[in-house]
Amino acid sequence: MLIRPETPADQPTIHQLVRDAFGTDHGPVVADLVDALRRDDPEYLSFVAEDEGALIGHVMFTRSLLDAPERLVPVQVLSPLSVTPARQRQGIGSALIRHGMAELDKRDVPAVFLEGDPAYYSKQGFTAGEDHGFRKPSLRIPDAAFQVIPLTAHRPWMTGTLVYLHTFWDLDCVGLR
Repeated sequence: MLIRPETPADQPTIHQLVRDAFGTDHGPVVADLVDALRRDDPEYLSFVAEDEGALIGHVMFTRSLLDAPERLVPVQVLSPLSVTPARQRQGIGSALIRHGMAELDKRDVPAVFLEGDPAYYSKQGFTAGEDHGFRKPSLRIPDAAFQVIPLTAHRPWMTGTLVYLHTFWDLDCVGLR
């Protein structure tokens, strides 16, 4: 398996991969979110997992802000993580997360946030945001689902409220529905 940055030629395949990974209920909305995040965050970071020429996984990181007491701090949000259904539970998602986190750490990103299943993401090193002095951007997000990994560039004063990129709000992709 090869993990590499996505290319423009990958984007239609990623759209379908995300739809398939999230199923009929959520897949169309999450795939549209990926397209909108590319449009709204020109500095997004996106990786694909490729096996024998086929894309089998995708992860995307986009900018958000931490409203910290000293100043606004640029941070990243991991969303979404997608693995083609036939290849789930084979470590592909974990490999994509590790690859992306290493790249973000090199870029001096202080923290990466997400909304997700703590049973899965805790195995990737994510912990509850409130345990680090962070506040979730919406009350619709369950406390346990609001998670973070502080990276090397994180400093103790970097606490406060996560402020999502407007795209998550525009597509109503914040919290449980």
